[in-house]
Amino acid sequence: FGPFALVKSRGYCTPPSRRRSRALADIFREIDEDLRRDRHVELWKRYGNYIIALALAIVVGTAVSVYWRDYKIGQREADSAAFAEARGLVQDERPDEATAAFAILEDEAVGGYALLASFQEAALLAEAGDEAGALAAYDAIAADSSADDLYRDLAKLLSVMRRIDDGDPASLAADLAPLAVDGEPWRFSARELQALLALRTGDSAKAADLLSGLADAAGAPPALRARAI
Repeated sequence: FGPFALVKSRGYCTPPSRRRSRALADIFREIDEDLRRDRHVELWKRYGNYIIALALAIVVGTAVSVYWRDYKIGQREADSAAFAEARGLVQDERPDEATAAFAILEDEAVGGYALLASFQEAALLAEAGDEAGALAAYDAIAADSSADDLYRDLAKLLSVMRRIDDGDPASLAADLAPLAVDGEPWRFSARELQALLALRTGDSAKAADLLSGLADAAGAPPALRARAI
C-alpha cells in the first residue's frame, strides 16, 4: 500500500473522459431533481386549492355520515320508546291519549314505526266507532308510495273488511280482485271476503265455490280453512 494506491483509490488515476462523464451525470441528475421539484411546486400552485378542497370534502362527508348514522340510531331508539309508551296507553284503556300518541308518531317517526303507528291509529279509530276516520287512515296507508306493497295491500284489505257489510258491492269487488290473485300475500283473506260479498249480494254459488277452494287450500291459515268448511 503506497502513494500510488492512495491516488488510485481516490480516483486520481481515472481517465479524464470518465471523470467528465461522471460530472455530467451528476449535473443532469441535479437538473432533473430541480425540474421535478419545480414541477411539483408548479402543480401544487395550480391544483393545491383543489386538493385541499377535496380533502376537506372527504373529511366533512365522513363526519356527516357518522353523525347521520348516530342520529338514525338515536331516532330509532326514541321512536321505539314512544311506540311502547303509546301501546301502554292502549293497555291502560286510555284510547284517546293512545290515538293522539300514535298520530304524533305517524308524523314524526321514521321507517317502520311511523307505519305501525298508522295501523294502530286506524284500529283505535275503528274501535271508537269512527268509521270515517278509520277508513281515511287505511286509505292513507294504501296510498303511501314509500310503504312496502305488503302493508299497502294489508291496508286495502282492512279497509274492505270495515265496509263489507254496507259498502258499495262493485267498489268492494274491484278492491278485492287484485288482492285475491294467486301469489298475492293476502289472497286467502281476500277470497274469504269475496265469499262474504257474494253471500251478501245473493250469489250463493260463487260463495260456495270460493269457500270450497279455501277449505282445500293447503297454504291457507288453519283458522281460515276451518271457517270455510
